[in-house]
Amino acid sequence: MALAHDDDVEDNYFSKNYLFLKAEVASWFDCLRILHSEDLEKREFCNTEIGGEVTGSRYRWIVFISVLLQKALLYLKTPMAAVGAALELCLNYPAFNDHLLFNIFTGRLVKPDRTSPKFTSMVGNIDKRWDLKRHYFGNKAAASISIMASKLSYENESFARNIVTHHWQMEFIGFFQFWNDFQEARSTYATMFRDKNRIVIAFRGTEPFDADAWRTDIDISWYDFPGAGKIHGGFMKALGLQKSAGWPKHAPPPPKSFAYYTLRERLKTLIHENRDAKFILTGHSLGGALAILFVGILAMHDEEYLLRRLEGVYTFGQPKVGNEQFGEYMNQKLKLYDIKYFRYVYCNDVVPRLPYDEKALLFKHFESCLYFNSCYKGQVLEDEADDNYFSLLYVVPKVLNAVYELIRGFILPWTKGEECREGWFMTLFRLTALITPGLTNHFPLDYDNATRLQKPGLVQLTKLN
Repeated sequence: MALAHDDDVEDNYFSKNYLFLKAEVASWFDCLRILHSEDLEKREFCNTEIGGEVTGSRYRWIVFISVLLQKALLYLKTPMAAVGAALELCLNYPAFNDHLLFNIFTGRLVKPDRTSPKFTSMVGNIDKRWDLKRHYFGNKAAASISIMASKLSYENESFARNIVTHHWQMEFIGFFQFWNDFQEARSTYATMFRDKNRIVIAFRGTEPFDADAWRTDIDISWYDFPGAGKIHGGFMKALGLQKSAGWPKHAPPPPKSFAYYTLRERLKTLIHENRDAKFILTGHSLGGALAILFVGILAMHDEEYLLRRLEGVYTFGQPKVGNEQFGEYMNQKLKLYDIKYFRYVYCNDVVPRLPYDEKALLFKHFESCLYFNSCYKGQVLEDEADDNYFSLLYVVPKVLNAVYELIRGFILPWTKGEECREGWFMTLFRLTALITPGLTNHFPLDYDNATRLQKPGLVQLTKLN
């Protein structure tokens, strides 16, 4: 599906029906004006063709929250990145110095190399488990390799290659950094590897100190794609939406490398070489959104050759990607091509509840989800539990749950095995959850635990519902 482009409007607008928020041009005073403005579509930071649709009080309130949080993240972007980089560097000093204290006092301290196979990301320091074969069997195999690949997508190329090749004994195909036409930067990452006839593509998700990624999660901008519905604008841009062409079926010429087109062509080549090959799409957080939207664009382009070879889509802590119409469109395509879609949600994770859902906006998940409570007991639900998640009355239950999770971290090794022992770094984050419940629940560690401890029949039950 290629979207028409009108030369009389900015490159950002590919459809006749859209809402595009530009928090970077909004002042703090503009944020306050949102609450009582009757003509938001005339404001520089709110570009839309839907007119009066954004004048309702509920709609204005949601726009206000989205723009306000994005403004705050814009101001915090540099300090967040600096703190994250410094913290990540400090956490890696022990790996590069066998005798850390001795090296410090003797002036032989080795500075960690971010491109080294020994250097791990923030996510990798929170969860250091890279063992796969113990759980890579039966009907849990695809879920196990998916969560491990999702964690691996946060690491550098050398680390990923080492894990895939030497720990998992699989073929490392590539580490990709893709172009985002709107950010004008290579800000989308993916990792690809192969185990015999199974190809795995994992998209990198939202990193803890990446303000831009968090802005994407809370942005409520969308574009209406004819025949498909309204789709989240930020996620589409990360996947490869182009300023001047939208979603043309044919890949754009070099030197720009867009995620969707590059991975699509690579898959065609690999499957052509091995007719028995199938592939899995996976990702955590933002990466999960890109994984399922990859399927949506393949469907728009009628890529039946690839859709018939898609073994499944496994997402962990995935945000909402479109409206109800888009959900119906995706349900139809998933059924048509017999594609398995497993959306994992852990307890009070805030990201699956984003963008904020309300009747005025209609951002909706589709298909049922695998929901796990804080005891890692899974069940199949049509949507996440707790409709009042953002209610002030729900803060106390979330804090109490955070207290339980802090205590649980010391008990799990005794009840579930040594592999579930949490490190000191994760324990610190559990403490912060007492103030900001829901954020810590988003880390891949709990999703890894959920896939390890889930009952074998839960996946089959998902497909029966």
